[in-house]
Amino acid sequence: MSRAPDVDYSATSLRPAWDSLPADLHESLAVALGTEIAEVAAPVSSGFTGGFAARAQLADGRRVFIKAAPDSTHAYGAYQREAEVVPQLPKTVRAPAILTTAHATTQAGDWFAVVSEWIDGRMPGTPWTADDFQLVTAACEAMAEALRPSPLDGLTSFGELVGTDVAVPAQILAGELAMPIGFQPWLPRVLPELAELAAAGPEILVGDTAMHSDLRPDNLLIDPHGTCWTVDWNWLTLGPRWVDWAGLLPIAQHQGIDTFAAIKRSPLTTDVPDEHLDAFMAVIAAYMLKNTDAPPPPGCTPALREHQRFYAWTYLDWLAVRRGW
Repeated sequence: MSRAPDVDYSATSLRPAWDSLPADLHESLAVALGTEIAEVAAPVSSGFTGGFAARAQLADGRRVFIKAAPDSTHAYGAYQREAEVVPQLPKTVRAPAILTTAHATTQAGDWFAVVSEWIDGRMPGTPWTADDFQLVTAACEAMAEALRPSPLDGLTSFGELVGTDVAVPAQILAGELAMPIGFQPWLPRVLPELAELAAAGPEILVGDTAMHSDLRPDNLLIDPHGTCWTVDWNWLTLGPRWVDWAGLLPIAQHQGIDTFAAIKRSPLTTDVPDEHLDAFMAVIAAYMLKNTDAPPPPGCTPALREHQRFYAWTYLDWLAVRRGW
């Protein structure tokens, strides 16, 4: 492959239809909402899990967003975590409010659903434009300010989230993992430097800010008024205030935004050492290089691996410019 893979983030999921969800869950939701569910739209097609997610029209006129999953999937715990976290976020963090939750027990297992307010918005970064990048940057700056110090207790560190995956480049060098195929031809040459940068990440990426930790274009919505909303708050960790925004930069750079100039302007990064930014990019590249040639984990769609490839490629390209690779 001579270029980064294409990923259509508006078409990455394989979600069940509303009619396929247990009738007991339908009933539990109606009770929790205090009204009947009049109509449910087709499930959204973004994301990488098989959890149900769709807009619904209620009999009382409200429009809401429903997510649901069985306990046999990753989404079950993710939706529960989001329902727990979002009510604790400061009001200045624009996240759709959680309206209610519902449970159902079936012969096949337990189900959990979370209902949030519906945001009429569009995904930025498809591709990135200068205007959308400016809106999202401003939102990230405001979010970092609101979440420092963390208003939530008991968060794990960002380093714990990436865990031992920072060792992936070193493991490839040692022959413990296979060299991923289909990446830049210069990757084998820079692996030692990539390994060194990634290994330094856990000690560098510490801080007192609560972070979304999975900020991607498909976890952002821009409404008709230009307000940027952030969704899917199930990976919250503790770390430096600039990490969420920095994670958007390689893709934006790949799509024509001058992010190298942006990091000099934003108050999030003006005082961040170059080595810290590069270590973060190396950590994410290492994380994304793992298992790119393997089948996706249970409950995840094949698009997850293409997403990994796209992120690994663009993060490596971003580092290549910075470090003269």
